[in-house]
Amino acid sequence: MSESANASARIPSGRKSLAASSEHIALGPLDGRYFGAVAPLVDYLSEAALNRDRVGVEVEWFIHLSNSAALPGTKPLSVEQQEGLRAIVTEFDTASVTELAGIEKVTFHDVKAVEYFIGNRLEALGLERLKPLVHFGCTSEDINNLSYAVGIKGAVEDVWLPAAHALVEKIAAMAEENRAVPMLSRTHGQPATPTTLGKELAVTAFRLTRQLDRITKTDFLGKINGATGTYAAHYASVPEADWQDIAKTFVESLGLTWNPLTTQIESHDWQAELYADMARFNRILHNLCTDVWSYISIGYFAQVPVPGATGSSTMPHKVNPIRFENAEANLEISNALLDTLGATLVTSRWQRDLTDSSSQRNIGVAFGHSVLAINNVLGGLGRLDTAEAVLADDLDHNWEVLAEAIQMVMRAEAIAGVEGMQDPYERLKDLTRGHRVDGARMREFVTGLGLSADAQGRLLALTPGKYIGIADSLVDHLKK
Repeated sequence: MSESANASARIPSGRKSLAASSEHIALGPLDGRYFGAVAPLVDYLSEAALNRDRVGVEVEWFIHLSNSAALPGTKPLSVEQQEGLRAIVTEFDTASVTELAGIEKVTFHDVKAVEYFIGNRLEALGLERLKPLVHFGCTSEDINNLSYAVGIKGAVEDVWLPAAHALVEKIAAMAEENRAVPMLSRTHGQPATPTTLGKELAVTAFRLTRQLDRITKTDFLGKINGATGTYAAHYASVPEADWQDIAKTFVESLGLTWNPLTTQIESHDWQAELYADMARFNRILHNLCTDVWSYISIGYFAQVPVPGATGSSTMPHKVNPIRFENAEANLEISNALLDTLGATLVTSRWQRDLTDSSSQRNIGVAFGHSVLAINNVLGGLGRLDTAEAVLADDLDHNWEVLAEAIQMVMRAEAIAGVEGMQDPYERLKDLTRGHRVDGARMREFVTGLGLSADAQGRLLALTPGKYIGIADSLVDHLKK
């Protein structure tokens, strides 16, 4: 029997179907093992949340039209009627989800199901006569674009940004704590001019903060202007109303920015811009993960073991940097989706196609993997100790990095008129390139150069650990 046949034989036949279980079994990790980390997003970017927001938009449109008295036969609603309508949204729960799903099985249309769901509740509120006002003048995309904008705005402001800010604050705190801890730089992976650990962390915090500033300023756009963005049905029905003003004030009442020029769909450009900024944040964070992973590998950071945790199933000594590795994978998955969303959503055939509908159902997944990664990095950073002795030892074994300082001092001396300062770069290259130079040899070289007393004194006092320029004070830029 062949190896492949043996492999097949080892798979049990007649297995029970897990999908047939009475309990819901998650297909993906965000709804399974990682659900606890991403659960807050359910209130904004799940299918149920989208439907609740659709109900919310329809209810607010109903109230807005009534209160504007734009249509003959309408008048401002009473406080009790408005509260009753809004209770449809605030009381939206799992039973509502089930009821709405049952209606959709008949309509085969999700937004039409929302219209019927609301219409079924108007009689109890004494508003049965106004049932035609539900979804008045709207195409489905009028409701959908606003519902997505409301949900995405909530997810960004209430979930993603707080998590991202907490992470950046942690990185900034580590930068401050390690601002004066000298560290060997490794440009191209080779020993280079020293820095401080704090300054390097500050660079990342500064980069991430710029992206958060951009994301915080996002304009969440919306429209409610009919089937092709012309208000044709509105003006055919009630030509004397100022429908642009009605639409603008309604969109703005939802906390969104009005988009005055659209096709059937709101163009989604703001979403593409947001996802590009989020993806850039993710990529900078990914860079931090790979750097920290590498610093752990060479001993610059020590990981604090989690009591009872297993690092390796066979090697008891290991404490693996799994939080950073997990974050890398989730950031890559998030970016794959964010990039796809950004590329897909800005295009539409003529006035409408449905590619955006299918794409947008994955927004929550993209956000989820990013939030999961942020939580992992935050947890990983919280279990790191700076191994200052290892950093100091690494510096002490790389005195050749002072070659830059010596040749620059020689250049300055030559400009000042000191004799014998010819070819400083070449002389230091001969001394250090491909060679390890200890402190004694470097000092011997310096004393033989014929420098001025001041310059020679500065260089003799210099060590790799002290050759950090103003790295520690650069961390203060995070406070500005």
